[in-house]
Amino acid sequence: METSNIDNIELRYLTLGDFEAIKEATLESYEGVLNSYWKKHHIEDLTTMFPEGQVIIKIDGDIAGCALSLIVDYDSIDDEHTYEDIIGGKSFKNHHPDGDVLYGIDIFIKPQYRGLRLGRRLYDYRKELCEKLNLKGIVFGGRMPNYHKYKALSPKQYIEKVKRKEIHDPVLNFQISNDFHPVRILKGYLEGDTASCEYAVLMEWDNIFYTKPNKKASSVKTIVRLGLIQWQMRSYKDLDELMQQVEYFIDSVAAYRSDFAVFPEFFNAPLMAKYNHLHEPDAIRELAKYTEPIINRLKQFSISYNINIISGSMPEVVDDKLFNVGYLCRRDGSSERYEKLHVTPDEAKVWGMQKGNKLQSFDTDCGKIGILICYDSEFPELSRLLSDEGMDILFVPFLTDTQNGYSRVRLCSQARAVENECYVAIAGSVGNLPNVNNMDIQYAQSA
Repeated sequence: METSNIDNIELRYLTLGDFEAIKEATLESYEGVLNSYWKKHHIEDLTTMFPEGQVIIKIDGDIAGCALSLIVDYDSIDDEHTYEDIIGGKSFKNHHPDGDVLYGIDIFIKPQYRGLRLGRRLYDYRKELCEKLNLKGIVFGGRMPNYHKYKALSPKQYIEKVKRKEIHDPVLNFQISNDFHPVRILKGYLEGDTASCEYAVLMEWDNIFYTKPNKKASSVKTIVRLGLIQWQMRSYKDLDELMQQVEYFIDSVAAYRSDFAVFPEFFNAPLMAKYNHLHEPDAIRELAKYTEPIINRLKQFSISYNINIISGSMPEVVDDKLFNVGYLCRRDGSSERYEKLHVTPDEAKVWGMQKGNKLQSFDTDCGKIGILICYDSEFPELSRLLSDEGMDILFVPFLTDTQNGYSRVRLCSQARAVENECYVAIAGSVGNLPNVNNMDIQYAQSA
């Protein structure tokens, strides 16, 4: 499925009302496996005893995937356990709210939605849940669906070849790429799993934030990771080449489980080289024609890489007026626009840039944020208004050509952090553009 056809992605708790839809989704995902779906009373039991552990992903209202889990007392689980041992004959008797490990009992993505990295999104949710509940880690029995093709190998040899990428196993490769590591072989784990020869690999993810419980009161701490992209200005032959570099950075910060990818102001300026023969006001209006296709691709990346993207800024023409704007592309598929309110004298004089008139904070899955483009950060009133709306993090994408200009943005942003008792993150560009008028050099340090 193309991400461009997706309007909304929602991750939420599974409910009993989802039974018929989840049954259909399960049958599609486990095609050819008899009685592969959970019965209605199983869903009722799971959602009653541990609602946070049972989640679904919906794409435009259709269930695309599901993840089910229990909390277990890991010391009470036998090393050579089976799937039936864990689910207790589907009585889920091994679920202990005071246990110390999250055990995954099912996860699937419907065939038509595979390739959108939704599985990684479900695994990330489990990891965040594990951190929130202060559990030691996540374990589950991972199938080896291609093992039947290599029965001459021992399970250990098979796993080693998969890890060295000499053999492709879609399940095992995916789990390893999501930071899970093999612990031991489980023989006879899932009865009837002929593709895996009834073997499974006990996979484990360790929660490095786990702290041993004590009697002292503790507060829950929210952890938000930021990917601040220090963009290097250089020549790009076309939009595709520029977006290839954009995707590289998004992929990189998403791999570190960043919640935001933040680009600088006018990071797309290299595309203006094609129009350097024009007068500067005309050249930047040509650049503005790239804004919509860039934003459309960023929206797709925010979904496929499961990350909120702040597009920095770029020119946009509205009613024949030129504005400096940016977009917040949320990972749930939604997006919102923000404007630069204070254009610099140079922007107004050289390009004919108009000031914006809309200031607002934005709700995200990491709290309420504000975005001020470059020069706007130097006016305390704006961040104060955003703070009054409950802003937790202020993002400042900027573009400066001298150390003085950069220092002004950085020091003013630090002042905004102190004044409003909030976090402030800045992202700028470095390098040079010899073939773009008014964009010769850049000086920055993202922080």
